[in-house]
Amino acid sequence: MDNPTADVSVRVAWADDAAAIAELQLRAWPETYAGVLPPEAFPSGPEAVTAAAAAWRQSFARPGDARNRVLVALERNRVVGFAIVGPAEDPDCDPVRDAELREVTIDPGERGRGHGSRLLQAAADTMLADRFARSVTWAMATDDALRVFLTSAGWAADAAHRELDLDGTGTTRVKQVRLHTALS
Repeated sequence: MDNPTADVSVRVAWADDAAAIAELQLRAWPETYAGVLPPEAFPSGPEAVTAAAAAWRQSFARPGDARNRVLVALERNRVVGFAIVGPAEDPDCDPVRDAELREVTIDPGERGRGHGSRLLQAAADTMLADRFARSVTWAMATDDALRVFLTSAGWAADAAHRELDLDGTGTTRVKQVRLHTALS
């Protein structure tokens, strides 16, 4: 009998992963922002993937801080998820002590197979290895699935909240709540 978890892993992303991460991100955005933005609001097609991959390559070449990292979840050699971690940037956070899980995205077709849990644990281990004591992350107030996933892993809301203007016009605003967890 085949073991479905035999060829899964998480590692630090490489520049060669840029196109796969870009494709996954562009595929996941419409589902992530469903009900907030219409599907046509999202870039799509080969040109969009090329532009997004170039942006990812640039971020790998100039991370700004050695603690800015992208991790990828793999099934065999295929990228099925990614997480972005680095120092927290909120004014009430200490960028030496506090990390931020900036994004965790799993390919919509790969959810429920353990990739998110592996990726979240690897992100926590990476932040701990970088000597952070605590991590924060922001989630849309309406994203119950993400909040349930994070709270089941030990994260909790910390009462901070914000609104983001997604389209720059003030007409498409998203409410977010901040969650936090101790890393030690």
